[in-house]
Amino acid sequence: MSSTNTNTDPTNPTPTRYRRSRTMLSKPDPNWVRNDDFHNSFLIPYDDALEHALKHSAENGMPDIAVHPGQGKLLNLLARTMGAKRILEVGTLGGYSTIWFARAVPEGGEVVTCELQEKYAQVARENFEYAGVSDKVKILVGPAADTLQTLPSDEKFDLAFIDADKASNLTYYLQAKRVVKRGGVIIVDNVVRNGTVANPDIDDENVRGVRKLLEHIKNDKEVDATTIGTVSEKGYDGFLYSLYL
Repeated sequence: MSSTNTNTDPTNPTPTRYRRSRTMLSKPDPNWVRNDDFHNSFLIPYDDALEHALKHSAENGMPDIAVHPGQGKLLNLLARTMGAKRILEVGTLGGYSTIWFARAVPEGGEVVTCELQEKYAQVARENFEYAGVSDKVKILVGPAADTLQTLPSDEKFDLAFIDADKASNLTYYLQAKRVVKRGGVIIVDNVVRNGTVANPDIDDENVRGVRKLLEHIKNDKEVDATTIGTVSEKGYDGFLYSLYL
């Protein structure tokens, strides 16, 4: 089991953070990477459990597409700000963002996370055990379009985070809305995609998945939402923040 290492002892310098080699939509500007590193050096202490989750996931052949530290910290802060006790996540991968969420919920709280592949789910379980959050996390293995339907609508979540295959964004969003409480929040990641979503000359399944979601939300009077564009070590992208009224 591990915990956050703030390394306040000047004789014990902070270990080098794991430098990720990821598949990106666009090559990030060096200024964006430097900016992330600079701000994180003040605001996000080195964390052995989170670094282990990244390394262990990579060692098991998983794609390096998890949220970056600043995004993980933002998700954690949002969950804590709203006092979230139950969080739904679609897209576990190696459990990096799940750990951020699990640390945000109080004792007795729960993070339910959906992962397609058992291989990935097992790596995530090992990462949760290392981070000491296994008691707060439940993994549902299988196609999320199916596993989400097994969730009872009377056991509400405070927050949902969707970060899975983009072609199914609307399916996941509608299922999340079914189980999120009124006043709850649904966040969908990767909705800008280097500006390709707004480019009429691009029409791949990921872009269509985002556009379909936006078209639905435009006419959904039960939610209010906005898209926030971001630049970071992951390149140019963004997330959709939706409030269930």
